[in-house]
Amino acid sequence: MYRDETADPPALVCTVGKTVLGYRLRAIDDLHAMLAEYRDWMPLGSADEQKPAAEGTVEAWGRSSANPVGGWYGLKKGLRGRFGMYMPPLLEALGLAEVEHNPRNNRMRAL
Repeated sequence: MYRDETADPPALVCTVGKTVLGYRLRAIDDLHAMLAEYRDWMPLGSADEQKPAAEGTVEAWGRSSANPVGGWYGLKKGLRGRFGMYMPPLLEALGLAEVEHNPRNNRMRAL
């Protein structure tokens, strides 16, 4: 992942194999703020764009009309999902969140 602050809107670019995904750069601060306000563990709930996200998950929040951008943080139609897969490890690496590393049903919380 890397920052592209010259993009419109500024983006986080995530390359997975040959697939390139983009998320709004502000997702880092917005997700951390939401988790800090939530004050508990939240399930990740990763899902492709074409599949519904489980309610109460990081994935659902990353798509919700109630989040600060009013919808998807993902930028590339068809590849806007998987917010709950790629953003949590980034926040963990930045020292902003704690993420579980179990075989399944992982959660995260703000530090």
